[in-house]
Amino acid sequence: MRWLVGLIKTHHTKSLGDLGVLKVQCNIFEQGYIPCIPLTEHAPYDLVACNENGCKRIQVKTRSLSATGTISVRFQSSWADKNGTYMVDWKKDSFDIVAVYCPKTDMCYYFDHTQFGRTITLRVKTSKNNQM
Repeated sequence: MRWLVGLIKTHHTKSLGDLGVLKVQCNIFEQGYIPCIPLTEHAPYDLVACNENGCKRIQVKTRSLSATGTISVRFQSSWADKNGTYMVDWKKDSFDIVAVYCPKTDMCYYFDHTQFGRTITLRVKTSKNNQM
């Protein structure tokens, strides 16, 4: 397992994304859901959480904590190929919930992205002036 710690500490984008998906899987399992993984990485969501009330499709993002105690998420997917980098806005009906894992806080945060515009900023640490 020592090699795995070294892999995660390199902060490669894919490794951090994998860590976020694993943390969310554990978190939803602890909340009484069964985590399910799609058979393709081309699905518009990363996980499905199921319980006796049904299933929810979850898009997982791993984000760092800013110096001001916030976590920002743009509602876009990005990828790169030999022709450049591409950014595409999320289709609002492609998944049900966004889960954000922050390695600094070691917490998972959940929200319904359809209730917001193109981005969200979550305050997870108290501000210096104690405002919300």
